[in-house]
Amino acid sequence: MHNWSWQIENENFLKKTIQRCKEKKIRLPKFSELQNPESITLKIQTALEKIDMNEINPLNLFRINWRNDAATGKIGKINYVEIPKEISGIKARIIGLVGKYFPTGAHKVGATYGCLAPYLVTGRFNPEYHKAVWPSTGNYCRGGVFNSRLLSVDGVAILPEEMSRERFDWLKNMGAEIYATAGCESNVKEIYDKCHELERESDAYLIFNQFDQMGNPIWHYTVTGHEIEKLFDQIKKDNQRVSGFVSATGSAGTIGAGDYLRKVYPHIRVVASEALQCPTLLMNGYGAHRIEGIGDKHIPWVHNVKNTDAIVAIDDEDPLKILRLFNEPEGRKFLKQIGVDGEAISKLPLLGISGISNMISAIKLAKYYEMNENDVIFTIFTDSVELYGSRLNEMNKMWGSYSLHQAELDWYAVLQRQSIDYFVELNYQDKKRIHNLKYFTWVEQQGKTVEELNAQWYDENYWEERFATVKQWDELIENFNKQVGLEE
Repeated sequence: MHNWSWQIENENFLKKTIQRCKEKKIRLPKFSELQNPESITLKIQTALEKIDMNEINPLNLFRINWRNDAATGKIGKINYVEIPKEISGIKARIIGLVGKYFPTGAHKVGATYGCLAPYLVTGRFNPEYHKAVWPSTGNYCRGGVFNSRLLSVDGVAILPEEMSRERFDWLKNMGAEIYATAGCESNVKEIYDKCHELERESDAYLIFNQFDQMGNPIWHYTVTGHEIEKLFDQIKKDNQRVSGFVSATGSAGTIGAGDYLRKVYPHIRVVASEALQCPTLLMNGYGAHRIEGIGDKHIPWVHNVKNTDAIVAIDDEDPLKILRLFNEPEGRKFLKQIGVDGEAISKLPLLGISGISNMISAIKLAKYYEMNENDVIFTIFTDSVELYGSRLNEMNKMWGSYSLHQAELDWYAVLQRQSIDYFVELNYQDKKRIHNLKYFTWVEQQGKTVEELNAQWYDENYWEERFATVKQWDELIENFNKQVGLEE
């Protein structure tokens, strides 16, 4: 498994891609530029100020970072929200990077670039023939279709039919080829089955499966992990330490940032969060749930399970209740009454359903380890309430309009009384048990080898080699851009 490297695979495809980028005036950002967006050339930074964040303009590829200033269009400060203690009920600080200010309004666009860019610069993708297929439970296919449009590539979205209406409306408006598979958030195998069906239909369909594409965690290792380190240096107080990183498992891309953070903060606790209604890691279980954006019922190939310290499962009712608390007028009124300041309240809509689930998971983490004011927990607020307006309307129809009394009940029962149930600290054998579950999905069903499965567990260099590949990718991107010939 050593020497995991990327070489030019098809010179003809590469020439076609270079020609396409010349015609469309497309320059690819290096991963180092997305990691350090202040290093993006002044010419591009200035041009971005006149371009809407969601405009189909290839320069928006340079906005696939955590520092977009929505007000000015400039590269600004790191976008984050700190949860007030009046809401969390704990002493430890909970800080989440905000995904809303990425193009498409969610951070998944970063993972899609991490998967697609290496294919473009190595001639693995023919823009005149291939269609980029983005199997997803929501935001990944949105990010993939957006990047496909920026790069003048045909984009195909596959997602469960029960995902929010906003997702389907957006994909339709983007002109994507859309396939709605049976089920909800948890029905990932049905998505895989549709991918295989398309592959049998035509080799024009090239699958970018976020669950097995290493570009997914590599992007987060390089960009997200690095930004958390920088953010902590900016906001830390005397004696404070990075004590935890919480991420929904999903495709296991975001949790890859935990591999980077482990190198910087060796004593950090990396926690994988999932829905209690589908406790795959917690109980080898199955089921269906409503925390959109964290597809499950299997262990993603790209999940380095050895770097996961604990599993926490969240009842899917809880994030939905807090979505109402944070966004309905009576909920915001209640929060003001208990002392949450107006500026903090105004930022709460930046948390979508999975972001709220991550926040609740961070509360459980702090309570389990009895953390104090010196502990800082980082997490990700993947997307915002903008993608869930239909869910709020559905809850109002089912449960009636939101009241001040209901706000108090939700705040107390979900946040203040949150317990350490369904939180499991993992020992070596626990981690190996979870890792072994990959066999049934990836070896039996998806064509991976037992040799590589074993290498993921026993080869000490396996993961580090893959994360280090980004340097090679940047060299390939730089050479690619030179051949495209655009001025920087």
